[in-house]
Amino acid sequence: MAEDLPLLLGLVLVAAAGTGTVLVRDPVRQSFLMSLLGLALATLFVLLQAPDVALSQLAVGSALTPLMVLLSVRKVRRRARGERGEERE
Repeated sequence: MAEDLPLLLGLVLVAAAGTGTVLVRDPVRQSFLMSLLGLALATLFVLLQAPDVALSQLAVGSALTPLMVLLSVRKVRRRARGERGEERE
């Protein structure tokens, strides 16, 4: 049972991060939680002895995907501000 404790903690961490990501409404906070979810999944993959999958998860799930979400949110917010400015003129 004691040898299964790290795996159990990893699964609980993944479940908590995934649930938090889904429940949060703000896209900036969602991307932060998605990054934490990626780190939790990478940790879980290491615990399951899959280091190659963990490295891929670190690159894509923890860095690139949240970055793309943040850049998209930034662009949408800039466009929305620009459209509001044009309506005022």
